[in-house]
Amino acid sequence: MGLIRILTDRGTDYCGRQEADNYQLYLALNEIEHAKTKVRHPQTNGICERFHKTILNEFYQVTFRKKIYLSIDALQKDLDDWLHYYNHERTHQGKMCCGRIPIQTLIDGKEAWHDKITKLNN
Repeated sequence: MGLIRILTDRGTDYCGRQEADNYQLYLALNEIEHAKTKVRHPQTNGICERFHKTILNEFYQVTFRKKIYLSIDALQKDLDDWLHYYNHERTHQGKMCCGRIPIQTLIDGKEAWHDKITKLNN
């Protein structure tokens, strides 16, 4: 089973007319529901908002004080390395992770989902 639904804000990057916008067309062709956050309610997308704050505080503000980048590729490599650290080494204290690393939370969630589906189908 693939992606069923995606949540985005109401930015113009995501909310064009279906027949004229590549993003909307892709979602329609792949039968992916497009849910949008409520207007003026950033808490609807709180996990993403918190991630933006974390990446700003822990990566960008630190990195740009330590290094001058001569190319986007160099910045992208350091960002990729930081994202690997964030997802595979750095523990998270949020509601879902509870002290685990995100990749372990994902694996545990997939196992729980599989168990639930198996029980429903039997």
